[in-house]
Order: sequence, then structure tokens, then C-alpha cells
Amino acid sequence: MIEIQGKVFALHTNNTTYLFRISEGGHPEHIYYGARLSTYDADALALKNEITLGSTVEYSPDIPNYSLDTRLLEYSGIGKGDYRHAPLEILMPDGTFVADFVYLSHEVADGAFVADTELPFARGEAKTLLLTLKEKKHERITLTLHYTVFEDADVITRGATLHTDEDNPLYIRKLMSFMLDLPTGEFEMTTIDGSWAKEAHLHTRPLTRGIFINDSTVGASSNLHNSAFLLKAKNAGEEYGDVYGFNLIYSGNHYSAVELSHHGTIRVMSGISPHCFLWKLSCGEDFITPEAVMTYSKDGTAGMTMQMHRFVNQNIIREEYQNTERPIVLNNWEATFFHFNRRKILALAKRAKSLGIEMFVLDDGWFGNRNSDTAGLGDWVANTKKLPGGITALAEKIEKMGMKFGLWFEPECVNPDSDLYRAHPDWAIAVPGREASLGRNQMTLDLTRPEVRDYIVDAVDHVLSTAKISYVKWDYNRHISDMYSPSLPQQGEFFHRYILGLYEVLRRIFLEKHPDILFESCSSGGNRFDLGMLAFSPQIWTSDDTDARERIDIQRGIATFYPLSTISAHVSMTPNMQTLRNAPLSTRFNVACFGVLGYELDFDELTPDERRQIKEQIAFYKAHRKTFQYGTYRAVTLREGERLSFQVKGEGEHMASVFNLSYSAIPERDILRVPDAEAQTSYTVKNVKQYLRIGNFGSLIKHITPIRLRADGFIVRTVDRHFSMVDGEEEYTIQGENLCHGLPLAMQYSGTGYLPTLRILGDNGSTLYHIQKIKSERTSDK
Repeated sequence: MIEIQGKVFALHTNNTTYLFRISEGGHPEHIYYGARLSTYDADALALKNEITLGSTVEYSPDIPNYSLDTRLLEYSGIGKGDYRHAPLEILMPDGTFVADFVYLSHEVADGAFVADTELPFARGEAKTLLLTLKEKKHERITLTLHYTVFEDADVITRGATLHTDEDNPLYIRKLMSFMLDLPTGEFEMTTIDGSWAKEAHLHTRPLTRGIFINDSTVGASSNLHNSAFLLKAKNAGEEYGDVYGFNLIYSGNHYSAVELSHHGTIRVMSGISPHCFLWKLSCGEDFITPEAVMTYSKDGTAGMTMQMHRFVNQNIIREEYQNTERPIVLNNWEATFFHFNRRKILALAKRAKSLGIEMFVLDDGWFGNRNSDTAGLGDWVANTKKLPGGITALAEKIEKMGMKFGLWFEPECVNPDSDLYRAHPDWAIAVPGREASLGRNQMTLDLTRPEVRDYIVDAVDHVLSTAKISYVKWDYNRHISDMYSPSLPQQGEFFHRYILGLYEVLRRIFLEKHPDILFESCSSGGNRFDLGMLAFSPQIWTSDDTDARERIDIQRGIATFYPLSTISAHVSMTPNMQTLRNAPLSTRFNVACFGVLGYELDFDELTPDERRQIKEQIAFYKAHRKTFQYGTYRAVTLREGERLSFQVKGEGEHMASVFNLSYSAIPERDILRVPDAEAQTSYTVKNVKQYLRIGNFGSLIKHITPIRLRADGFIVRTVDRHFSMVDGEEEYTIQGENLCHGLPLAMQYSGTGYLPTLRILGDNGSTLYHIQKIKSERTSDK
């Protein structure tokens, strides 16, 4: 809801209020963003500025005691006395960078913000305020601030459109999507950072005097620093306290800054990175920023997470995939790498079908002369030596088995050793006179050029149109270097125009030509996990690292801002290929089930007993898939640095994991807290069945068997192939109020004995609990 009373603007969601007004100088002045207010007094709530301070600059002699440096603003300019971090930097027609935008008009429109651009925007039921400001000297330049209110999601999106009708062009060096000034307070900032195979780790630091910048310069939203971040009050926790969450609907270089100013106020902004950015805006043109996302919760990080998840599922994901259960896939990559043929693929698919897997995905290596990552990329024609009959025949065979078929592409890149590069070397990004730098033996194609975009669309469309393909994994395995395009007179536009070109390609393929194909985005794992890609791709490959212990940290970071329905997570072989770490099959599942479950396994390397366990895992996931993918999620710290619980609440049930983050002798007792349990409801809590190899007991075996057995001997190895022990059988009945406070669990192994209820987990161990409501037998009076 949007209320306007004179010069005061109130934007209400179900549980939040956002207030600002037009100041006496004509500048939009921020007043309040927080819990919903039923009534409000703008004058009382506004930050007081009765006198000017030393060293401040007065805006105008006509307005006493009016300094922009001490005001809370909605969007600031340059050169008129505000010396905090500026959201814009524009070379104006008079050759200066001085910019002063003041109120001109406003308009309220039904629906979400839309514009004539390839940029994606949030969609769904909403109200939008368009606040137009004019430049005080150059009145033919306007800046329109967009505020879209998504009431049910408790989210407000922000954006800006710069328009000029001046004869001389503007040169934009920086234009943020939004700026937010908050009054003084002690806050901490949390970002999700990492690298390849170590994406999205949570990092929290206190806000101190100065500016903290969270950005990407690699040409994508990046695995280094995701565009999502949060600010939380110093005393806020997982379940209580003030938390603000922010994100950007954009897949390119992003930039966020948080400043604790010299006056103690906090300035937040986000938008396209100014790194190597210079945009020429000519007479009659608009520059539209990506849309930024803001939310506030008084219920801690968990409350902010729930609101972000609801917003993404309802307002970012394409309508046809909203609340749609995602299939369980088998991806062949870790089983075969490039070394496969039709017989091997069909054998793998047949075994996958027997275990309950629903879709077979053929990864890299099916096209051109692609027997390694050094050649063939860009030649999207099936290698018929590997696959007689090509993709069409293979997809038909997979379909006849009763599974869907998916296919891997990496259309944005090219190997120098490829037919495409030999025919069109100028299509690859490179600077004339410089040797091009390679990443994974490949170059990036120049998506700023329409003929390159047409080639990608036509090549991918041809494959998708000639075979029964239900899923596409779209990869992108390098950062951009040597940024240059002969098609651009202004090279400072390169990075942004590349992303606009990518969005055009994705629109043409997946929204117009093949809307029924499930599209999973990937970029060396999580190098492009962002809301821009999610507007096209309902799920994203989260990381190339499938190690269960690493994935706990990665998925926890990503799930702080992105819903489980978007997080692609696979069970893979052990020792893990990225870490050489061993993790129980149960833990690998217990992590991957909190997301879109898949497998990357060579079934021939598994024991019959492990294949039986996988079949049980898949059946359990299918029975509770709606809860795992769309339940209300939270991460609960049970013991800092030692025990963590992923939890989801579905219809009449909860799922809760307990992960051993570290393990030592005689572990402390574990207590499972489920904050979402309903106080007056009774529940059964039962661990999901998991198994223990006899060989895990090591040399203890010889002390409890009537004959001496070697832990690594033939008998124990044979038993382990066909038999395993049930690990830690637990079942409790408990009232919801008590479950909120904490349920003491069975002991973990402590070196002094064995009982059937004992949890024998050790390093990288975990337990998954299924918590069900007990249906009341009482009926209400009628």
C-alpha cells in the first residue's frame, strides 16, 4: 500500500513501513524504515537538524540551517554539500560533475515496475511509486526513482531511470539503483564470499567508521562476493532483532557500499559496479538501473531469510515454475568426465532409473572434438563417434526408459581449437595487439554483438528442437578478461552490454522458443548465483564442490538469501573429488536434500548395500519433496562451531538435520531446538533411517567376534558390500512448546560401549529427523 499525504510518502507492506518526505530544499528526505506503523508523525520521526555544524556547507542562503551532509536522504547528488559516499557520478553538459536533483512530480501505478530493456524485474501483484526529480540547473535532465511495494513478501524494490533531453550527451560513471540513509545505530554487516569450490561463506563484521564495499569486477555477479548482504542490529540473533536484507536483480559486475558516516548515520547503496564503467547518454535516451531489493524483519536473520525466500519464489521465479517440484537428476560428470560412449551412458541411465532417479543429464563432452577441455567448445554438433545417432537417438532411448533427458551447454565461450573459432576468431573477446588470456583453455564470446547472439540462439535452438530435451544445464566456466568489442565506440559500456546481450539470448531461447524446458544456470558452480539469472533459470548449480562438509557452509550462505527450490545439490562419490574427504552416504544425502536433490555417482563403484540405501533416500525425498523444496527454511545454531541444524517446515511436518561440524572424544550432549514448532501441538520426532558400515568399527571388531577378523580383511569387506547396521534409532513424542525450547537427543558414541539408540556419527556425521504433527482425535462442537 502506498499513502501520500502532502509531501509525505508512506510505503506499507504487511509488516513494514517505509517513510520519506520532500524537504524544504526539494530533496527526498528519508524518515523511517522498520516495523509497520499504524499511525505516524513525519515531523516527530524525522532526524532533527536544528543547527548547522562546523565544517558543514549550507545548501542555500535562502534555507537557514539546511545542510545535505546531516540529512537522511533517499538519493544524493554531488557538489552541494553532502560529502558522504555518493550514489552517482555523472559528467554533466557543463563539463562539471555537480549534480543536484530536486522534486518534480510523482505518480502511483498498479503493478510492478516494467521498462523497455532486457533487464529482468520482479513481477507479481504490487504498487509502484515513480518519483521524478529534475536537475536544478539542467532541467531537461530527470532522475526517476522507482519504489515497488510487494506487500505479501514484505519487500520493497528500488531502481532509477536517468533521462536527458540536453543537446550535449551525459557520461555516466556511476549510477546506483538505490540509496538508503539510516539513523545512528550499532550494526553488523554480513556478506557471502568465497571463491571457486568455496562459494558463499558467511562473513560478519561490525560497522565501523568508514566505507565497506562489497563488489564484483569479474564480469558476473561472482563467486568472490555475492550481491546479497544484510545489516543486523548488534544485539540481533537468528530469531530476534532488527535485520535489513538487500540484493540486486542483476548478473554482472555489482557494487554495494555501506558507510558509517562522521555523524554516525548509515548510508547503504547498491547497483552496477563503477569498475571500468562509462556510459554515454545522448539526447532522448534513458539509462535504467537494475532493480534492487530491500526487506526488513524484527525477527532476526531467520525472519529476513523467510521474507527473501517468499519474494524470490513468488516474484522472481517464472510463473510456470513457481511451486513446481523439481526432478531428481543423475549427472554423469563425476562418473565419466569426457570419457564415455553411448553404451556407457545408457548403462548408467538404466541403473539410475532402477533406483528411482527421474532425469538423466549428459554433461560436457558430447559435441565436436570434445575429448578434453582444450578443444571443441563452440561446435554444438553431436560427436557421433561417441554417440551414434547423436543426441536425438540418445534422448529417445532415455525417454523410453521412463526418464527425462537433460543436456549441458556452455554457449558463451569458445576454444581456440574449434571450428567456430577458426571460422570467426573475431567473435572471441580480445584486445587488438594483445595476447588474449585464457581461462579453462577458452575465450569468452562477444555477446555485445548481435551476430554472436544470433549464432548462440540458433545453435542451441537447433539442438533443443531436434531432440526430446527436458532440461538444460547452461554453464559458464571463466571470468571475463581482455574486455573489448569492436562493435562499441564506448568501451566503458562493455560489461553492462554483455549482460544485456546475455539476457536477450536467454529470453529468446527459454522464454520464447522453449519455455517448457527446465533451465539450470551454472558458472563454474556459484559464480553467477543471483536474482537476474533466477528470473530465467528456476534453479542454479550452487558449487562444483560436492563435498558434504563444504556444502554445509556453502548452502547455509546461499540459503540465507535464496530459497531451497533454487539450490541445486548433488550426492557424489567419496573420497570427494574436490577435497579427498570421506563423508558417510547418509550425510551426503542429509545435506543435499535441503535443496533440489541430484546425484553424481558411478554406480559400478558402489556396493549393493549403498545402492539400496540410495534407493531408500530417493523414495524418502520424493515423499517429502514439497517440504524440502518449498518449506519454510531456517538454519539453527545448536552449538556454535560444533552443531548446526538445517530445518524446513512443511504441511504438517518438519525436517531437521543435526550436523557435526566438528567432533571430539566424549561429545557434549546434543539438544535439538525447532523454533517453528507450534506450541500447543504434539509431535513425533523420529530419525530418518541411516546405516553404518561394520568396517567403521576398525580394530574393535576383533574384540567382539568369536574369531579374529581384520577390519580391512576379506570377510569384513564382503559383509560391508551387502549388509550394514542401522545407526541410532530414535523416536520421541513431545509437545511443540517443549520442542521450541529443545529436545535432548540420544548420546553420540563416546568410546565405552554400544546400544541400538546410540548415534555413531564421528567426523562429518549427521542425523536427519522427521517431525510430524500428531493429529488430534478431538472434534470441535458444531
